[in-house]
Amino acid sequence: MTHDVTIIGAGLGGLTLARVLHVHGIPATIYEAESSPSARTQGGMLDIHEHNGRPALRAAGLIDEFRDLVLEGREATRVLDQDGTVLLDEPDDGTGGRPEVQRGELRQLLLDSLPAGTVRWGHKVSGVRALGDSRHEVTFVDSSTVVTGLLVGADGAWSRVRPLLSDATPEYAGTSFVETYLFDADTRHPAAAKTVGGGALFALTPGKGICAHRESGGTLHTYVGLSKSQDWLAGIDFTDPAAATARIAEEFDGWAPELTALITDGETAPVPRPVHSLPIGHQWDRVPGVTLLGDAAHLMPPSGEGANLAMYDGAELGKALAAHPDDVEAALTAYEQALFPRSTAAATEAAHIHELCFGDNTPHGLIDMLTGHEQVASDSRTYQ
Repeated sequence: MTHDVTIIGAGLGGLTLARVLHVHGIPATIYEAESSPSARTQGGMLDIHEHNGRPALRAAGLIDEFRDLVLEGREATRVLDQDGTVLLDEPDDGTGGRPEVQRGELRQLLLDSLPAGTVRWGHKVSGVRALGDSRHEVTFVDSSTVVTGLLVGADGAWSRVRPLLSDATPEYAGTSFVETYLFDADTRHPAAAKTVGGGALFALTPGKGICAHRESGGTLHTYVGLSKSQDWLAGIDFTDPAAATARIAEEFDGWAPELTALITDGETAPVPRPVHSLPIGHQWDRVPGVTLLGDAAHLMPPSGEGANLAMYDGAELGKALAAHPDDVEAALTAYEQALFPRSTAAATEAAHIHELCFGDNTPHGLIDMLTGHEQVASDSRTYQ
């Protein structure tokens, strides 16, 4: 291939793109703002779906290595009332339909599959500009620059590349999560561990909820969801972990103690995670030499699809570039023509799932969906 590929962001989508290009003999360079692979924790569990995440891993030639990362039994799902009453208890059926892995381990697998030097760490983008003739210049905070014939924004919600293509900016989705962990829970927090069970827990009422997942090593990873304004969240001093934890726990006064323990017994400082999204149906006109993938292209509320979609985007873009080695614009056009309907369907579904979790009919609407008694608003599987 006669052009160079510059990817901004070493998340799962950018890494998958680089790996698929490598499989096809096409070099790429990733520029990542973080200083190293271990600069921060990489989130929790991911269930890798058969209709997008796993095809991406197959395209990357890593499906067997992926299977070695799967944590058995984590597909179990429980839904509880606020008093601890079990409303739904679905054990892992053992079929491996939604295999769960640690996000950090999956990212490391992708990193290890790339040639040394592919990722340039500590390169935070300060700006990008078009130079004409399909070329773009990327400037980093240290004032260094790179000029590229193909620029891919895989740089997440607050993408620096997106403004080259679109005026859209993420908007607050009305809900924030507060993240915390319990460690060695079976020994040190047995009541909470029993309540969570072997996989995922949802304890939800309209406008609030406690969601948790059993990770490796007896770790319970909790996301407390609250439909509150950004001003309300900003009024909590998260630099004082004890005070912040107490304020969040107040919102669950009267809930079963084995549930509130997931908040009050947290062994890490609570971290606020406001949920933002791009407009459903976000797309752009073709601009030569640049495109987006993952959250940079279609940020949406958490639904279990975000990481899967980012990887699928990366794989599909890599395959398109390999299929059109002498015509980058044909590759980008083909990629985007499939990307837009795919991401619109997924964003519509994500918004619907968000409503099922925090809207007026929770948890019953969520239970209906989990048990197959409710058809989600749109099916993102239609793009297989």
